[in-house]
Amino acid sequence: MSFLISVALGIAGVVMVAVLWMILSGMGVFSEVNRLVGTIFNDTENPFDIMDFLGFGRVLSLSIVVGVIDVILLTALSTLGAFLYNICSALVGGLQLTLTDD
Repeated sequence: MSFLISVALGIAGVVMVAVLWMILSGMGVFSEVNRLVGTIFNDTENPFDIMDFLGFGRVLSLSIVVGVIDVILLTALSTLGAFLYNICSALVGGLQLTLTDD
């Protein structure tokens, strides 16, 4: 169950990054950053282009790698947590509830 939830969170994270990148690109944030850095450095021989660093393909591939690592770590931690919970529950007896109909 934890594997399926972590896969869903990984997919949601990749989709969220893609949508956020498209929104920022549509708003012209990247071109404004290029313009701002161009006015600060004023280098005509080597113009700065933020898309060399934050291109859609690069950002999406990095978010996929982070998503895969997240799936592996979250599944392992959830499995370890369930194991520790079961051991503690076996040692102390856990809680016992009795539901009655009055």
